[in-house]
Amino acid sequence: MRSIITTIALLMEAATVLGAPPGKGIKPGPDGKYTIAAPGIKAQFIPYGATLTNLFVKDKSGKDIDVVLGYDDVDYYPKDPGHPVYNAIPGRYANRIGKGKYTIDGEEYHTELNDGDNTLHSGTNNWSFRFWNVTEHTPTSITFAISDASNSSLGMLGRVDSTVTYSVSKNTWNIKMNAVSPERKTPVLLTQHTYFNLDAYKNPATDKIWDHTLYMPYSARYLEADQGALPTGKILTAAPGSINDFASAAGLALGHARDQPGFSGNCGANGACEGYNGYWLIEDKPSEDAVVLSLASPFSGVKADLRTDQPGVVLYSCNWMDGSAQLKSTQKLVVNGTTVPRTVGRSSCVAIEAQDYPDGINHPEWGRLDKQILGPGQTYSWESSWTFGLV
Repeated sequence: MRSIITTIALLMEAATVLGAPPGKGIKPGPDGKYTIAAPGIKAQFIPYGATLTNLFVKDKSGKDIDVVLGYDDVDYYPKDPGHPVYNAIPGRYANRIGKGKYTIDGEEYHTELNDGDNTLHSGTNNWSFRFWNVTEHTPTSITFAISDASNSSLGMLGRVDSTVTYSVSKNTWNIKMNAVSPERKTPVLLTQHTYFNLDAYKNPATDKIWDHTLYMPYSARYLEADQGALPTGKILTAAPGSINDFASAAGLALGHARDQPGFSGNCGANGACEGYNGYWLIEDKPSEDAVVLSLASPFSGVKADLRTDQPGVVLYSCNWMDGSAQLKSTQKLVVNGTTVPRTVGRSSCVAIEAQDYPDGINHPEWGRLDKQILGPGQTYSWESSWTFGLV
């Protein structure tokens, strides 16, 4: 397989032929990564999946720590057989499509079944598997673009053109996405599929995520899901202190309900999925720029605050990580001069994905069709930011 650096050069040539050339002289660093930075934050990216590879922020000791998952070797991203969608953009329709089918204007379309009986992230040729074009790169921002041809992912008809711009300002990572579908109506639902461990795997007591705290003050309600993590259509309310409650009080540990019956199978798979893999609604936030989610690590002291224009967020507590994936060298744990061997194990991270209602194209009762079906003359937009500080 070609290296990512070689592929970038080929993409620049191809983009010119397609009439969408990247900006002049835009090249990655020697490690194949594009870097942007601002006071208190540094982010690095690759074109494969428009992926964030590293995110450095300050811990309580003033040290720079890398708080997202990934690989040192940029060439491994397209080779990884597990393809966990590390900090990438899946599309054109993220999350699940129930039974691999949907209907637009009375016509039924069928999509690839790559997640049991359902479609996940539009199938195995979704945007997180594609090399995007870099169209602009400054010291504080980078823009990636993709042109997704009709039926490149089975059942996703009509061309979709999309961009994502990542930028940084003091302690803040900003993400903006846009998409158009000039040829016909098609489903569009995007997200940034970011995996966090705010300890940067340096906590000698544990590599688990359960000691992190999570607060979602406007998310008392969530979508009920079946054993395959597909929404059933029901919207439930989490009682204070229950497994799915992160709204009733600040400072609840992500693992606050670990001893409760049902936690070990809370995310389905007939009891095999412990923790979380579901969608929480964001409702009645007091302002557009309100913080809708706060994730924090008592160990590192890092707190991450999410602001978004999306109506909800997916939480996935990494149940299916099996320890086979290596950590980055930036996340090595050294105790008394000795490196402690660690890998990405079960429940050692949390993916947080701001997005619209999963499978909303198959649930008209939710009233999301006009937000998830994009046609000529319309523009899809998505905007979120993460601000990092200390507890």
